[in-house]
Amino acid sequence: MDREELELLAKESVDCVFRVHRALGPGLLESAYQACLTHELEKRGHQVESEVLLPIHYDGLKIEKAYRVDMLINNALLIENKVTQELLPVHKSQVSTYLKLSELRLGLLINWNTRLIKNGISRVVNNL
Repeated sequence: MDREELELLAKESVDCVFRVHRALGPGLLESAYQACLTHELEKRGHQVESEVLLPIHYDGLKIEKAYRVDMLINNALLIENKVTQELLPVHKSQVSTYLKLSELRLGLLINWNTRLIKNGISRVVNNL
């Protein structure tokens, strides 16, 4: 997927996040937001994988269940959902690690527990 297509996918995904948050507001469980966001993205024709296992390799050893990515959209965009008081640097580091291990370029970190969802969305870029 080229950069322009990836940016369009990210924009559409953010639009879906806004739609879900506008309908539900803050205060639900992460799993509820993830299910609703999956529904919105699939309605727009996107392929959504949830709870994707991300292995790591070390010294000839493959650890299959090392990480679990919340959402993978069209095999190109990673989305990590949180419901927390505030996003911390460790949350961005988590997404950055996922991007490096998966060799993807862009991830969205979403904190659903905000009054204004625009304040809960962070882009994380992997400059391969």
